[in-house]
Formats: sequence, C-alpha cells, structure tokens
Amino acid sequence: MRAVITFLFLVLLTAGCTKVDNPELQTIFPKGEQGPEALFTGKAWNYGLLPADSTYTTLVGNVYFEPGARSNWHTHPAGQILIITDGVGYHQIKGQPRQTIRKGDVIKCPPNVLHWHGASPEVGLQQMYIVPNTEKGIVDWKEPVTDKEYHNN
Repeated sequence: MRAVITFLFLVLLTAGCTKVDNPELQTIFPKGEQGPEALFTGKAWNYGLLPADSTYTTLVGNVYFEPGARSNWHTHPAGQILIITDGVGYHQIKGQPRQTIRKGDVIKCPPNVLHWHGASPEVGLQQMYIVPNTEKGIVDWKEPVTDKEYHNN
C-alpha cells in the first residue's frame, strides 16, 4: 500500500512537467524555440510567457540551456531578474568573478550592466527571466563569452 501511495504522489508531483533532453531537469513550460547561434554558444531554448506590451511593460519567459550552453555578453536597459528553477549554471557580471547558480537562486542583473549566464558543462539550467520597464528597451547583445571566460572560476 505504501508503494502505491508513493507512486501516486510522484505522479501528482510531476503532472504537467515536461522532461527536456537532460534527464535530471524538468520544467512546467514547453522547450520553446532554439536561440540563434549568433547570440548563444551551444543550444538554448526560449519560451515566452508574457510578451512585452504597453500595459505591463514587462517581458517574462523561460530559457533552458543545454549543458555547456551560454548566452553572449549582453545588457538590459532596465535590468533583468533571473529565477533559477532547475539545474546548475553560471552568471557573471563583467569585471566580477563568475558565480555558480542553482535551483532556487534569484539573480538581479542591474540596468546597463554587462553580464552573461548559462549552464554548467555537466548539467543543464532552467531559468525564468523577467525584464521590467520594456519601454526602455529589452536587450543589447554583445560578443560571445570565450571558452576561457566560461571556464574561469
């Protein structure tokens, strides 16, 4: 009986979750569209949740980074908030040490501050992003993060 209850609990717990390519990670959102190679090293998948509009002036979405994938350096005119929902990855503000980020972390990327984020080499990363005050702009993409920058800890 205990095994049946445990099984039913696990079924209810994972209902609505979608497995991604990395078996350790699950998300409640679809994988979305692959990000362009010009803006990401490796494969990153974006799923928009709330489009930018004049009422909420906030953009919200989910990104799944496959292991080793990362964004280019970039800035956000009004900043960005990241909510790490699964996996292990990195975040770095230019001129500061790279930080390891994990499920449950909340990262604030200040306005107009150069930074990047992505998955660790071994484990993918799921993150929700929130870009406020979109009337100021959304993102300014810069150069790719080099392998040396990515692996530097």
